[in-house]
Amino acid sequence: MTWHEVERAALVDALLAVPYDAPTLCEGWQARHLAAHVVLREHSPAVGLELAVPRLNVRSDAAVEKRAALVTDDASYAELVDEVADGAPAWHPGRWAGDLTNVTEFYVHTEDVRRGAGPVPPRALEPGLVDALWRQVQTAARLRLRRVPVGVVLVRPDGVRRRVHAPREGRGAVVVRGDVGELLLWLTGRTQAADVRFEGAPQDVAELPRD
Repeated sequence: MTWHEVERAALVDALLAVPYDAPTLCEGWQARHLAAHVVLREHSPAVGLELAVPRLNVRSDAAVEKRAALVTDDASYAELVDEVADGAPAWHPGRWAGDLTNVTEFYVHTEDVRRGAGPVPPRALEPGLVDALWRQVQTAARLRLRRVPVGVVLVRPDGVRRRVHAPREGRGAVVVRGDVGELLLWLTGRTQAADVRFEGAPQDVAELPRD
C-alpha cells in the first residue's frame, strides 16, 4: 500500500471509532462534517476548486453542512464513512498523485478525529510514513511561515533539524521541537493539540502562528 492509502485506512478507523456527532479539532465540525468534507473534496469538482481558493470557502462549507445534515443515525454515518473508504473516482488527481495530495490531508484529519474530545496517546508511525510526512512538513512550513518575521528551525527527536524559514534582518530565530506528525499538526493550525516545544526569546516565540 502507498502511504496515502495507509492514512486513508487510519482515517476510516478513526471515524468508525467515534459517533457521528463526535467533536473534532476543526472548529464547528463533528465527525460527520469531516467525513463529508473528504467525500466532497474527492467527488465534487466544484467543491475541490472552492477548497483550493480561500475566498470560495464559504460555498464549500455550505456544501459540507448540507451533506453532513443527511447523517442522522449510525446507519447513515456508516454509509458516509464507506464513501471515505472507497476513495476518489478514476478522474480525480488523488488516483495518480495520492501521496502528494493526500498524505497530509488524511494524517491531519485522522488526528482531528482522534483528538477532538481531548488528548490521546500518540500513534506509532512507520519510519517510511515519518519520512513522507517530513517532506510534507517542509512544504507546509514554507506556506505557513512565509509572513513570519523570525527564523524557524524544526528539530525531530532523532536530532534531524532543518531551517525552514530565514529571519528578517535584525530578528532572531525559534527552534520548534517535536515528532514529525506533531510538527505537521502545528503547521496546519492545530497548535493547541500539537505536542511541540518552542525555544527562543519570548518576543520571537510570540511571532509564531498559534491558530
